[in-house]
Amino acid sequence: MKKLLRSTIVTAGLAIFSMLFGAGNLMYPIKAGVNAGSKLGWGITGFLLTAVLIPVMGLVGIILFNGDYKAFFNRLGRIPGALIIGFCMAVIGPVYVMPRIVTSCYTMIIPFLPDFFSIGLFSIIFCGLTFLATYRESKIIDLLGNLISPALLIALSIILVKGILNPQALIENSATGISVFTEQAILGYNLLDLLGTIFFGSIVLSLLKNSISSNNDYNLKTLAWTGMQAGLLGCVLLGIVYTGMALLGAYYGQGLESTNVAELFSLISFKILGAHGAFIIATAVTMACFSTIIALSTVLAEYVQRDISNNKFSYISSLALVLGITIVISLKGLGPLLHFATPIIVTIYPLFITLTLVNLAYKLFNFKPVKIPVLITLLASLYINSASYEIYFSLFR
Repeated sequence: MKKLLRSTIVTAGLAIFSMLFGAGNLMYPIKAGVNAGSKLGWGITGFLLTAVLIPVMGLVGIILFNGDYKAFFNRLGRIPGALIIGFCMAVIGPVYVMPRIVTSCYTMIIPFLPDFFSIGLFSIIFCGLTFLATYRESKIIDLLGNLISPALLIALSIILVKGILNPQALIENSATGISVFTEQAILGYNLLDLLGTIFFGSIVLSLLKNSISSNNDYNLKTLAWTGMQAGLLGCVLLGIVYTGMALLGAYYGQGLESTNVAELFSLISFKILGAHGAFIIATAVTMACFSTIIALSTVLAEYVQRDISNNKFSYISSLALVLGITIVISLKGLGPLLHFATPIIVTIYPLFITLTLVNLAYKLFNFKPVKIPVLITLLASLYINSASYEIYFSLFR
């Protein structure tokens, strides 16, 4: 049993790492390194604080709720909980994050594609492969943990090792350490990985339960402890890779300070590996994007099947619907959507952090207040971000 659990922990830990490590997770730590330059220590610390610690809190929180995200959110009330879950699913699903993954992947690997590859053709192929990878839900952990995550880690390791062994001069940064720390903490915060972690943790626990429930030693405590160890392994890997990517940004980002964040990884990787490394670079990008959209597709398909259609749609039909919407929005382009969605997302995200903290305190210390802390956070967030709502008022002028 112990040998089985160790194997399960490693496979699930790698799966969690690959679920969380999407396109943004390639781009943002490199950007943090470019921004920090010679103040790299301050920059990495700030970035890891929000990019890793916040997702870890969400993972621990959902495990303490036995993977039941409805119970997690319904502490605010059944209706508010349902509305927040719906908002989360829209953000991480086919309305925002999933199309962003598709278009980001296309932008990052377009140098390696034939000229006839349009965004439309790419979206159809990419989402079609996602469907093939996720229609058998019970195999997702094995696919991510045994195939996609190792391929991603091998490709990233080649880039990281070669880059770190032959560093260029650090970018000079005259800013104070505190300002660099704060700026990169905000950058890590903008990954919004807490949303994914809560729902990924739920999926992982559900699949772990199916994989180990046939053993006589199985119980909820074993499940929770196995999920906790797997999650921490995945987040430790995430932190190690983030640190390495930030080092690459600091050492190879000269002249790229104003470059579009989506292009940074490819440009710096080419600096390190040259044109002959195109396959490795494309593999890293594709696996990063593919692993996250697999996890998101699974979460959304289950949500549509159980909560939206009340099991009138099958899992496969729900999966096809989610990916179909993703293709359509990818074709339309994300520019206007990002423009209008960002203020709302930036306003609401602090609520999830507060809810996670009070839920952790509830499970660990029997701290019962939840609605007042979340309401105070909402009012403060509305006030702080009020200037960004100008784009909505401009529609009526």
